[in-house]
Amino acid sequence: MKQDTRTLLRTGTGILGTGLLSVVLLFTIGGGVSRLGPHTNGGWFLLMIAMGCLPTGFLTLALGISKIFGDRSKA
Repeated sequence: MKQDTRTLLRTGTGILGTGLLSVVLLFTIGGGVSRLGPHTNGGWFLLMIAMGCLPTGFLTLALGISKIFGDRSKA
């Protein structure tokens, strides 16, 4: 596996993991979420982290996975 592909996978996994961790923390120590949003300021902060990290991490990870298939087809 190429170094740039490995970097994409590591970065995507890290960002996605940060987003998932913030969701878990939002529902455990962040006060939870109701129909009107989180109950605490920390909950809002965790929600904003999750909303930024989850799509970015997923797309970076998808790019890394597609790059694996592209590298294999070139080899």
